[in-house]
Amino acid sequence: MLDEFRIYLDLGVRHIADLAGYDHILFVTALAIPFGIRDWRRLAILVTAFTVGHSLTLALATLRLVSVSSQLVETLIPATILVTALGAYTADTPRRPENPVTIARYGMALCFGLIHGLGFSTYLRALLGDEESIAGPLLAFNIGLELGQLVILCVVLAIGAALVPAILPRRRWVQILVGVTGGLALMLLVQRLGDWS
Repeated sequence: MLDEFRIYLDLGVRHIADLAGYDHILFVTALAIPFGIRDWRRLAILVTAFTVGHSLTLALATLRLVSVSSQLVETLIPATILVTALGAYTADTPRRPENPVTIARYGMALCFGLIHGLGFSTYLRALLGDEESIAGPLLAFNIGLELGQLVILCVVLAIGAALVPAILPRRRWVQILVGVTGGLALMLLVQRLGDWS
C-alpha cells in the first residue's frame, strides 16, 4: 500500500513538472508573475484557490462523476494560461487581501483550477485503468501535483529574487515572464484550436 502511494505521488510530481507537458508549468509560472518573495502569503492563498479547484474536478472526473470532452479541456488550458499571464501584466499586487483585484484573482484561480483538474484526471484515469480502489492513488497523485507545484513556484520566485532589482527592474521581469508564458500559451492555443478542424 505504501509502495503504491509512493508510485502515484511520484507520478503526480513528474506529471506537473514534465517539460513535454509544459502547459502546467506555464500556468503555475503565470500565477506567480506579479509576486515577489515578500508576497509569499498572498501567493500561497492564490495557489490554494487553484488547488481547491483542481482537486475537486480531479476527484470528480477520476471517479467518473463528471465527464467533459478532453479536447475541450486541452483547448481551454492554454486559454487559462494566456488570461492569467495578461492579468499578471496589469496587476499591481495590492497589499490588502480584501482588495477586489486580489479577490477577483483568487476567484479566477479557483475557476481555472477546475479546468486544470479535468486535464489532470485524463492522465490519472489512463494510469489507473480499471482499478477498483482509486482513493489512495487519487490522494497520492494530488499530493504529488501540489509538491511539484511548490517546486515550480520556489524556482520562479528564487530566479526573480536573484534578478530583481540587481539585474532587472521589477517591471521588466514581469514583462519578460508575461511575454514568455503568454506567447507560449498563445502558440499552444492556436495549435489546439487547429486540432478541432
